[in-house]
Amino acid sequence: MREISASVIESTVAELFIKANSLLPQALENKIYASAKAESNEIAKGIFCDMCKNLDCARELNIPICQDTGMAVLFCELGQDVHVVDGDFNAAINAGVRKAYLDGKMRCSIVADPIRRGNTNDNTPALVHLTVVPGDKIKLTAAPKGFGSENMSQIKMFTPSATIDDIVSFIVGVVKTADANPCPPVVLGVGLGSDFEGVALLAKRALCRDIDIPNPDPFYKELEDRILSELNKLNIGAQGFGGDVTALAVNIEAAPTHIAGLPVAVNVGCHVTRHAEAII
Repeated sequence: MREISASVIESTVAELFIKANSLLPQALENKIYASAKAESNEIAKGIFCDMCKNLDCARELNIPICQDTGMAVLFCELGQDVHVVDGDFNAAINAGVRKAYLDGKMRCSIVADPIRRGNTNDNTPALVHLTVVPGDKIKLTAAPKGFGSENMSQIKMFTPSATIDDIVSFIVGVVKTADANPCPPVVLGVGLGSDFEGVALLAKRALCRDIDIPNPDPFYKELEDRILSELNKLNIGAQGFGGDVTALAVNIEAAPTHIAGLPVAVNVGCHVTRHAEAII
């Protein structure tokens, strides 16, 4: 049994959310820079160049890439041989989020009640997805999620009679309907399988996979490539002004499901789809 202090969890969570909000994953940043060079639409090319300048400024000044510093989503893989000491695990996570958003001077966007509202003023509570795994370590992945893109996400509960064409059409239709709202070019996390709540989680997890890592199953890699190609025919382009690049990447995660179902979830990410991870 390995003991890990709650204070270490708190400080790691704080560091991750500050990092995730100020630095893009390298593969995504590379893709944005490459798109700026390859884009043939002059307006879109100019927008991509502005995106690149924004990334440089955020890095140099150590400030958030986007004014919407997101809902604090945290994936935690907790080793079964870990014993958290000196405090409460969940309290440590929320203390880390609080420290990140207040000390990092990031926008606090969480309201205490969905209808009656009321800002919590420290961006807590975090949304924590906990998985117990073998080992004596804790892997934390911070994925702050802005809601301009989150609001464009959709789930459809297909039946097994649905074809691949039906699924592709639905996914492409989500982006077409979203148009300029999610600050394109977008990154799509697609979940296939599980059940109603499980498929949404698959889609969120998919957004946390670096875009240069395809699905290891050749079938789903081919489907990722097909959907990406179809999305980039939409001519929505950077910030909705038209262009060659409407989507930067499509990541698919699949899981077993019921014999009577074929759930599909599309979690839309903007061009600053962020995540940062650490192992304690």
